[in-house]
Amino acid sequence: MCTSCGCQGQGTTLTNLQTGVSAEIPATHGADHSHGVREGDGVGHFHDGHYHVHDEQHHAHRRDHAQKHDHSHAHPHDGSHHDHAQEQLHNHAHEHPYRRVDVEARILAKNDAIAAKCRAWLAGREIVALNLVSSPGAGKTALLERAIADLSGELPLFVIEGDQATSNDGERIRAAGAPVVQVNTGTGCHLDAEMIARALSELKPSVGSLLFIENVGNLVCPALFDLGEHAKAVIFSTTEGEDKPLKYPHMFSAAKLVIFNKIDLLPHLDFSMEQARENIHRVNPDAEIIEVSARTGAGMSAFYQWLFAQRTVAERLSVI
Repeated sequence: MCTSCGCQGQGTTLTNLQTGVSAEIPATHGADHSHGVREGDGVGHFHDGHYHVHDEQHHAHRRDHAQKHDHSHAHPHDGSHHDHAQEQLHNHAHEHPYRRVDVEARILAKNDAIAAKCRAWLAGREIVALNLVSSPGAGKTALLERAIADLSGELPLFVIEGDQATSNDGERIRAAGAPVVQVNTGTGCHLDAEMIARALSELKPSVGSLLFIENVGNLVCPALFDLGEHAKAVIFSTTEGEDKPLKYPHMFSAAKLVIFNKIDLLPHLDFSMEQARENIHRVNPDAEIIEVSARTGAGMSAFYQWLFAQRTVAERLSVI
């Protein structure tokens, strides 16, 4: 899981590329210092486009520490030598897997709570949010540049751009004509719901708009973190192997849409589209598949039709 790879580190910043204003997204209070992951379970609240974090006291770490300390001194002294450090190390070795699972569960529970608030806020404004995920270099940014150029006259488009470092892709999106907020995750390998809540507060997407969330290039951790999006879409490049869905089944099973990109390169590649489609449906029989070339524009009309269909669904749900 993500919390095992150490990606819950420091250094996340948010930059509004329209205004140039940049701010740090602070780490959640109550970090588990022994494992380097966040342990706080307060979710704050999302109001009028602004995410407000509640300052809460998190006693779990101190309570656990006190229990360990009391346990290490609760044994009777019979005159024999006892190595307290060895006992504590022994106890920690036995509890470590359970504690990690508990911390991971709390991290995901907190994320899901914030994501639910984001989803409700977006739905109330009939905003369709699409979480774009892929391996690095699959063509997410190029796909967005093409979509912005083709759709800018038909509906308002907004982008939250996620990368570990630089605002290179965000600047490309801004040059293409869409308002964009850049989120740099530092050591983090994915976006989370709190980052999205704060980005929404800065970006302020308009009612009835389309919001693209370009996640950090990674097919592992983004599958675990709900961002409040309408759907996840995996960008699958023809320059990748046909077995990619089998290697990363969690991501492909979480996707509502799979977009094959770079189909213009098929004549030059040893890539079986038929085999790749079969592998996708092995892990996700319900996935919709679209074949496009962001470079030439081939197949993009099918992607736009899918987007407009999602907007129609969102509009109907807002009336119910």
